[in-house]
Amino acid sequence: MKSDIEIARSVKMKKISGIAESLGIPEEQVEPYGRYMAKIPYGLIDEEKVKRSKLILVTAITATKAGIGKTTASIGLALGMNKIGKKAVLALREPSLGPCFGLKGGAAGGGYAQVVPMEKINLHFTGDFHAVTSVHNMIAALLDNYLYQHQAEGFALKEILWKRVLDVNDRSLRSIVTGLGPRTNGLPQESGFDITPASEIMAILCLSKDIEDARRRIGNIVLGRTFDDKPFTVNDLGIAGAMTVLLKDALNPNLVQTTENTPAFVHGGPFANIAHGCNSIVATKTAMTFGDYVITEAGFGADLGAEKFFNIKCRKSGLKPALTMLVATLQGLKMHGDVPLDKIKEPDMEGVKRGFANLDRHIRNLQGFGQTVLVCFNRFASDTEEEIELVRRHCREMGVEFGLNDAYARGGEGATDLAEQVVRIIDENPSGPLKFTYGDDEPVKDKIEAVAKKIYGAGSVVFSSTALLKIASAEASGADRFPVCIAKTQYSFSQDAKKYGAPQGFEFEIKDIVLNGGAEMIVAIAGDIIRMPGLPKSPQALRIDLVDGQIEGLS
Repeated sequence: MKSDIEIARSVKMKKISGIAESLGIPEEQVEPYGRYMAKIPYGLIDEEKVKRSKLILVTAITATKAGIGKTTASIGLALGMNKIGKKAVLALREPSLGPCFGLKGGAAGGGYAQVVPMEKINLHFTGDFHAVTSVHNMIAALLDNYLYQHQAEGFALKEILWKRVLDVNDRSLRSIVTGLGPRTNGLPQESGFDITPASEIMAILCLSKDIEDARRRIGNIVLGRTFDDKPFTVNDLGIAGAMTVLLKDALNPNLVQTTENTPAFVHGGPFANIAHGCNSIVATKTAMTFGDYVITEAGFGADLGAEKFFNIKCRKSGLKPALTMLVATLQGLKMHGDVPLDKIKEPDMEGVKRGFANLDRHIRNLQGFGQTVLVCFNRFASDTEEEIELVRRHCREMGVEFGLNDAYARGGEGATDLAEQVVRIIDENPSGPLKFTYGDDEPVKDKIEAVAKKIYGAGSVVFSSTALLKIASAEASGADRFPVCIAKTQYSFSQDAKKYGAPQGFEFEIKDIVLNGGAEMIVAIAGDIIRMPGLPKSPQALRIDLVDGQIEGLS
């Protein structure tokens, strides 16, 4: 089979004006970025049409180093639905340069189920990530300048909370010292970098309903604390308007297409392990304005992405999926069944059975949110029919439907049965009212404990003294009604990345708290999770090259 990039390159793309026209978007509302990408104004959102559109959430079992293929399943479902005559639109996140050049190469789907132009989407795209990075670091520079310029007046902050960001995996920048050298270089102070997907500006981009809401949120970002323990915000700097100017164009969602010319809105890119892991609200609602069915995804496993999709994105936007599709693979189940990585392509019925514990907990968690669940099985060439039938029977015993996705190898034709199944389930047994894990009025500690115990399976939650002090400070500043966003490893329900399967009754440690006053959520740092990843021994950058004018290695 051809590589992802060879398949993407072989696709006959339509001009983006034609993709917009197929949705009913007037040409004058399309802002092209070249021939095959465009910005579409969020002002086209029609809330009445949003209410009529059917939203499908795609999530997955706990991530493994073998991969699960959630984006490929999302795109495949959209291809299949359009094959059977349904008007389906995608709403996905943008890839980050960090993983693209670090762990895995491209992040635009795979095989014959991709969004294109794949190279541009994986690299600089329409500049949204650069805009987020620029806004975040501009705030850092203006804060440092304010402290430098007002030091003679005796102004200082007891604590500076605002770090810097970069969309590169660079472990050397996690902890730094700035302002070294002559006094004109600024005030020496400790700082550091997070990766751009963890930026509060990225969360604001994805949670804002319009430019005015974005400006309000930017102004409320907490940059530090004064010596009388008052929050010091972007509004105190007086730069909220300037930062909104930098973010203005990025706030509009991006329109692209799939390998079969299905419309796709790709916008925003927070990671689910260190942020809230969902594409932008405006992109989802724009897709729902123009599509009868909209397929969106949440990052990593359902314990991370889906939990935050419901408890944060749906809570704040009013969105409610008609169905949740839980993606699983035989290789993933085997890894959760303690089968060694080098053995997961070999038949192992017992290993699959042991892996059901992970699948089952995700199913129960999603049902706890009031969701109708369909297990979507991503087929690999090494899968045996006996093992697939084993999973199908187990899903039947769990009371959920089982569907096969073969879009990676066959495009939309490989997902038509899955598409028919999705339409039937939504018609006959759609999801009920959303049930959140916690209420707005519950104390912050109780919210964190609710997620850790009800979703992860923790037996107890331990808070560091630092975390407790920051929770008290956040509640005193009026942030007690914010939802919580737990940052933890994507490889386990627990905070220990090596505990595969479905660990139960473990101790869950909250080491730190980050108040996102603009994004309006409280980020709880669990265990040893780091918000600036490092590069592996053999980064994907070693395999990316320009050969005869063509980009290679993004797959």
